[in-house]
Amino acid sequence: MIALLTISFLVSAVAVMLFMRMARRHARRYGADMPQRFHLGHVPRLGGAGILIGAACAWLVAGITGSAPFNTGWSWRPVMLLLVGVLPAALGGIAEDVTQRLPARIRLLLTTCSAALLCWTLGLGVHRLGIPWADQWLHTVPLLAVWIAILAISGLPHAFNLIDGYNGLAGTVAMLICLALAHVALQLGDRQLAAMLVCLIGATLGFLLWNYPHGKIFAGDGGAYMWGLVIAVGCIQLVQRHQAVSPWFPMLLLMYPVWETIFSIYRKAARGISPGTPDALHFHQLVFRRIVRAVIHEDGEARELLARNNRTSPYLWMFCAMTVVPAVLFWNNTPVLMLFCALFALSYVAAYLMIIRFKVPRWLRK
Repeated sequence: MIALLTISFLVSAVAVMLFMRMARRHARRYGADMPQRFHLGHVPRLGGAGILIGAACAWLVAGITGSAPFNTGWSWRPVMLLLVGVLPAALGGIAEDVTQRLPARIRLLLTTCSAALLCWTLGLGVHRLGIPWADQWLHTVPLLAVWIAILAISGLPHAFNLIDGYNGLAGTVAMLICLALAHVALQLGDRQLAAMLVCLIGATLGFLLWNYPHGKIFAGDGGAYMWGLVIAVGCIQLVQRHQAVSPWFPMLLLMYPVWETIFSIYRKAARGISPGTPDALHFHQLVFRRIVRAVIHEDGEARELLARNNRTSPYLWMFCAMTVVPAVLFWNNTPVLMLFCALFALSYVAAYLMIIRFKVPRWLRK
């Protein structure tokens, strides 16, 4: 596993460095007046291409070599099926990062195509929800289990894209989730699934080497789609292969990006705004503007904005840990996991209202 982690890390780090140096002129396509923009200067958004290359190279090495020397039990066929399924959405995201001209509906169509391909080729389906009557219904109507899987796989990439706002934020959240999934997979002896996730961890580390703290390159839509697709596949396969794993384990792991998406849709609908309209009222953006305020005296607006950008992500990492830690501790206990999901949703809404009403405790702002 360490060898695969090293391969994906090195390939990704080199690829991201090359894209960072070669794609500066493409960075000028990203409008300076976008509401979700919280940096100055022209920064390439092709980190996702490096993540794709790093993870794909490690997957291919693991698949071609078979059981030895990595002992993953992964053959080339499932590796190729995974890559074929991931590529439509990942390449579409990269195309948007380069051109800034791919409509949202086309990107949604591409993620849905990737989800359908993955479900078809890998035999994925959500056959358990941890609720007896719902599980019985899913067994009675198998096609419904596939449709739920397609919905989950196509939606999660956009959820990661939603939280990808500050240096190191989405990448570290993705790594924490992958580590938790790989940990449980190894406990159950599923080295193939763990290897898939470890390769993504290494590729993400190679990207974070250049992204955090100085933000020399961003993951873009391509990176968010890679994280969302692979993590969604990992979650579904883990629950599908191992009856001991509660279906609420991946739900709790993903509560931060998923609940951020659900809440954003709700608050935009309540204001009569289309859910696809970008704004600057997401939770991480409010943390940036209303909590991360005290910055060490630094010269220049760009350096001050960068400092505030860097100090925003740790707040959200701790927020994400509120779901990852209990999920790992109680991965086979459905009632407890459901309780923590409800607690997180309530905590999120309470924290959001507290920030929006300027009632943040003084100690937190310091």
